[in-house]
Amino acid sequence: MSGNRTAKAAQSEDQLAERDTSEHTPNLQGISVLILEDDLSSVSAFQKELRSDGAQVNTVRTLRDALTVLSQGHVRVILAAINFVDEAFIATVRDYKTQYPDCLFYVLTEPEYDNIEVTSETVKLFVDDYVKKPVDAVRFVRMVETGLGRPASAGTSLTVIDPLVRKVKPYFIFRSSVMRHALRNLPEIAASSETVLITGETGTGKEIVARAIHVLSPRSAHPFVAVNCGAIPESLIEAELFGHEKGAFTGALRTRKGKFEIASSGTIFLDEIGDMPLNLQTRLLRVLEDGKIYRVGGEGSLRVDVRVIAASHQDLRKAVTDGLFRQDLYYRLNILRIHLPPLRERVEDIALLAVHFLDRAFSEMGRPAPFPSLSSETIYLLENYPWKGNIRELRNIMTRVATMLPRDSKKIFPFHVLPHLEEGDHQPRPSGEVSGQAFAITPGMTMGEAEDILIRKTLEKTHGNRTQAAKLLGISIRTLRRKLNK
Repeated sequence: MSGNRTAKAAQSEDQLAERDTSEHTPNLQGISVLILEDDLSSVSAFQKELRSDGAQVNTVRTLRDALTVLSQGHVRVILAAINFVDEAFIATVRDYKTQYPDCLFYVLTEPEYDNIEVTSETVKLFVDDYVKKPVDAVRFVRMVETGLGRPASAGTSLTVIDPLVRKVKPYFIFRSSVMRHALRNLPEIAASSETVLITGETGTGKEIVARAIHVLSPRSAHPFVAVNCGAIPESLIEAELFGHEKGAFTGALRTRKGKFEIASSGTIFLDEIGDMPLNLQTRLLRVLEDGKIYRVGGEGSLRVDVRVIAASHQDLRKAVTDGLFRQDLYYRLNILRIHLPPLRERVEDIALLAVHFLDRAFSEMGRPAPFPSLSSETIYLLENYPWKGNIRELRNIMTRVATMLPRDSKKIFPFHVLPHLEEGDHQPRPSGEVSGQAFAITPGMTMGEAEDILIRKTLEKTHGNRTQAAKLLGISIRTLRRKLNK
């Protein structure tokens, strides 16, 4: 989440980071849309939704009819089924867009983008985005609004950046309320000298949080030392933390300082503290209580002035119950607490972070700006992926995408990303789950009761934001308002 970035990358982060989540009613008033599809039944409901949002829709079944419509006036949006998209059609659309540069061109594909590879490289360079069947009208309208430069749904109008975000931005990139809630007390925690326990799944950025606490603290001029307790063999971890005297054991050819001494007057970060052996937990508790360490093989104590920040992806309370972690050490570490949410609960941050990691990768590769952008469908794909590895996984995948992307690509489409995702993990979330939070819909309920529960739970998840809730539910904001007003 941190690192060097170009001015271009920083600017794109600012534009995403400063978006608010005000509600927006879809509006395609006066926008002409041409749909070229031989199976009219597959787009019947979709075109009705577009018309209800104010669009003027022409649906045709043949290429000849499409060319007739294009010859009669200014069409702002062209959506063509992939079986019609050949070199001749692309040449026509390219000439049309030369005459009308504001025209948007989308290709309608089969589910899961199965047949995108049959399109030519010319199409891939020319198309604004790929839209898969069945068409989600709400998503498509947002896509069009964004392409037309209109204020789109949740998250496109700029507002004053949150003071907390501005303060921690060198270390964190976020705009989600759940992340803001997690870090709301970060400045006060940094100003304190008490121990801190950071919890969260693997890859959520616990070390980044620890570094931010150190840099924002009065100890920032002194060392920050990170130790992964799970990566050091049990036989060596004591000497690694507390140092050893010459001759203390075979191979100890000289006296060596441990991490606590090296971090003197600064901060030591004990990552994966739950993996620390029980006998060493006793030693650590003693250090926290007395402020003194004993080198391995040494007789006297050494006073150390070090702030301790610990982190774990494990449930340490359960570890205490299971006898794997000392209860007294748990309470001594858990004076100040920060819990980092998984990325799947930070949906608003996913595109923001993806852009950051892509721009950073492109910069490191020496690729000249402007960098390729994410298409709307790609953003949707990323926002609905489970991200089991959290931010670390997102960073790695965006780095792979940047590395493998053809040099002449100006936009990143779903088929650029899909090969790098875990097989089967890019399917839509189950309907009985909203961003990982399960809830009960029991047999015997009426459809209305089940619908009310789903809407209420979704609004709880989005903190009352109706536009975001409508997006998660797959309905228009107008439909959601109607259901709420029943």
